[in-house]
Amino acid sequence: MTYFGFLFRFLLIPILIFLGITYWDHKKNKQINGFRNGRAVWIGIGVHVLLAILYTTPWDNYLVATKVWSYNPKLVTGLVVGYVPIEEYTFFVVETILAGLWWWFLARRIAITPNPSPAGRGEFLTKRRLVYLSTCLLTSLWLLFSYLFFFGAAQWTYLSITLFWALPPIIIQLLFGADILWHYRKLIFWSIVAPGTYLSLIDILALKETTWSISPTQTTGILFFGILPLEEVVFFFITNIMITFGMTLLLANVSQERFVMIKNQIQAWRERKFNPQAR
Repeated sequence: MTYFGFLFRFLLIPILIFLGITYWDHKKNKQINGFRNGRAVWIGIGVHVLLAILYTTPWDNYLVATKVWSYNPKLVTGLVVGYVPIEEYTFFVVETILAGLWWWFLARRIAITPNPSPAGRGEFLTKRRLVYLSTCLLTSLWLLFSYLFFFGAAQWTYLSITLFWALPPIIIQLLFGADILWHYRKLIFWSIVAPGTYLSLIDILALKETTWSISPTQTTGILFFGILPLEEVVFFFITNIMITFGMTLLLANVSQERFVMIKNQIQAWRERKFNPQAR
């Protein structure tokens, strides 16, 4: 199975299905409560596609250059940007689009408290302790895997570089709105678990077909179903975490209020700093 064949069967076809559902929902004027709708969601997906390309490209090139990942030359076109085949860049784009459309599909169907703000109406309450605890926990985890990446044994390479790369943006997301994510935890859970599981399972087919291969010396050796490395599962889940967290925080109405509050706080600080009369 060629890489493009894999992408067409298992990612492009589901994308077309969800595009059809999205069109049908639009005709029925099906909206999502507590979030911006319509064009804002498309912009959100586009922003995540751009970020996926920019942020993933250096990481992926390192993995391919160091042969953590390799591709069957008979099953790719041979078009390469840096060290990475063009099919891999296409995967960044279509995985992000699929995850974004899946999030949108769920958001229109999972019951969500409308207009979860302002605090005090029993709808949304700021939980700064949750923000600080989750941020500290993930920062500690990032420090651990950063150490393993730079100083650990070769078997930690794939897992450690994945977490070294993926945790910083997640830490930023939690610092901004871990309490917002917790408020939408049902949407968050299914937006991550379903595509993470799906991509992990279809990865088994690609590995069996030798569409791509994973270095056994640069992985922990923990395999699911005798072929699927733990690191691949972590990769698919953590990329969907980044996309799901990003879509939720970017589009939630309460996030917009928080953006404005932070902007006003920064502006007030600048005025106090550079205009002594404003103190």
